[in-house]
Amino acid sequence: MTDFPARRLLLVHAHPDDESINNGATMARYAAEGALVTLVTCTLGEEGEVIPPGLAHLAPDREDRLGAHRVGELAAAMAVLGVTDHRFLGGEGRFRDSGMMGAPQNGRDNAFWNTDVDTAAACLVEVIRETRPQVLVTYDPDGGYGHPDHIQAHRVAMRAADLAADPGHRPGLGPAHTIDKIYWNRVPRPVAEAGFARLAAEGSAFPKDAVVEDVPGVVDEERVTTEIDGGDLAEETSYAARKRAAMAAHATQVAVDGPWFALSNDLGQPLFTTEYYELVRGTSGAPAGERETDLFAGLPAAPAAAGTGEVAGR
Repeated sequence: MTDFPARRLLLVHAHPDDESINNGATMARYAAEGALVTLVTCTLGEEGEVIPPGLAHLAPDREDRLGAHRVGELAAAMAVLGVTDHRFLGGEGRFRDSGMMGAPQNGRDNAFWNTDVDTAAACLVEVIRETRPQVLVTYDPDGGYGHPDHIQAHRVAMRAADLAADPGHRPGLGPAHTIDKIYWNRVPRPVAEAGFARLAAEGSAFPKDAVVEDVPGVVDEERVTTEIDGGDLAEETSYAARKRAAMAAHATQVAVDGPWFALSNDLGQPLFTTEYYELVRGTSGAPAGERETDLFAGLPAAPAAAGTGEVAGR
């Protein structure tokens, strides 16, 4: 029997690398502060494109071994961030990457996009009732940019939060638990615009630049309720530097160049050292007109939660 720490954060993501790009600094901060940081990744990312030519043989249209390789990349990224509780929804390989919207892979029997929401949510309810998080972080209803697995991750996370709080829903999965605060990943539009302006002025190793519209979750700044400052990227021990290192660990998917990065499209974009959120359920802990600087702001000090076993990578 293990007692979980008093502060417990759950993040639900679609593929390995999404967590480091969106929340790497946040995860590093709370892990360093002693919170239980639980990452649930919904697929292995089997349908991703491969950046390094030497690993092109892993691609789904060749050996189809990319998913297994990305499991190792995720483990390496979590080691950098100090996160020890990382799991795959329903177990490793239960749900497969669905590919981009409209791709034939969307319709596979085991594709995450093609899975009944309540079926997938039941797997997450079990995690919620075990770890009993006060805070959940996931995507908005569009998944940030319309990828089917991101949209499905949003649906599953929100549905599981509701079901986990219902004492009449599958009591065999554990006592009911209500998550106090739910956040969606965001980027304030002025921050994105300023980042791309710096990229245009300074340049990067990538042949072309992306544009603001390529960044998931960009919204008007009025919608942003919370920001987590990762510190100075130049400081090796900062949360931002750990985020960059975690992103680099996902080498099949992400190329990093100083304060910039690119995905398989080879379009440079800013690496955001401050991470932003919209509080969509719960009460802000910040004074009126101000942003929170702590996802747990306003929550009462909570006793440690009794767990069911050792917390370790899954």
